[in-house]
Amino acid sequence: YGFQAQPMGFPAGYVPPVQNQPGMGGTIWMPIPPSIPNCPPGLEYLTQIDQILVHQQLELLEIVTGFETSNKYEIKNSLGQRVYFAAEDTDCLTRNCCGSSRPFTLRIIDNLGREVITLQRPLRCVSCCCPCCLQELEVQSPPGTTVGYVVQKWHPCLPKFTIQDEKRTDVLKISGPCIMCRCCEDVNFEVQSLDETCAVGRISKKWTGLVQEMFTDADNFGISFPMDLDVKMKAVMIGACFLIVSLSF
Repeated sequence: YGFQAQPMGFPAGYVPPVQNQPGMGGTIWMPIPPSIPNCPPGLEYLTQIDQILVHQQLELLEIVTGFETSNKYEIKNSLGQRVYFAAEDTDCLTRNCCGSSRPFTLRIIDNLGREVITLQRPLRCVSCCCPCCLQELEVQSPPGTTVGYVVQKWHPCLPKFTIQDEKRTDVLKISGPCIMCRCCEDVNFEVQSLDETCAVGRISKKWTGLVQEMFTDADNFGISFPMDLDVKMKAVMIGACFLIVSLSF
């Protein structure tokens, strides 16, 4: 997964934010790591963590009216520090007419305000009866440079996906449970090696409590992966989490 790191700099007059200081709402950002050779700019954060929490922000308009708004997410490390912020880029008509099958672009930014990861999901059929047009998500880092894909694999009852590199070579497999809704329990998607003999990581939908589960569609997800996994594949696993969110929850 060789990649020539792009030169990093700040525009004239730009002042980087002070690290480890509470932001709006008391948010504390993860300290900026030093740049690493052959690592896409902004993915240096992922070299230092093996767990991520994805927290969907509650939207008051959506809770009160049921009107589908643009989703926003906080991506945090195990210490509760914000690593990235993600925002869905779709129009109102697409969100409310296409629902969970809608195409989207999800932009993930770091604490310098740089868009470091872009997720693009095209419009595809969500029916398991159409194996010729299954779901797919492209992961770019930096924007415009593809680092991998998440591709749905046909199965009559189980959600299955394959993680691919930028050359569309299969790298990892993801398999989920047949029943997505489990009261008071987490829902786990196992990340495995291609021969399915070795567990590599996990994507989990976290139980958030009865009230939030019943009256909102805001979710918490956890992602775990080996510390030494290639940062590009970590970024693709983040993309897999968002594809699973949009399809299953």
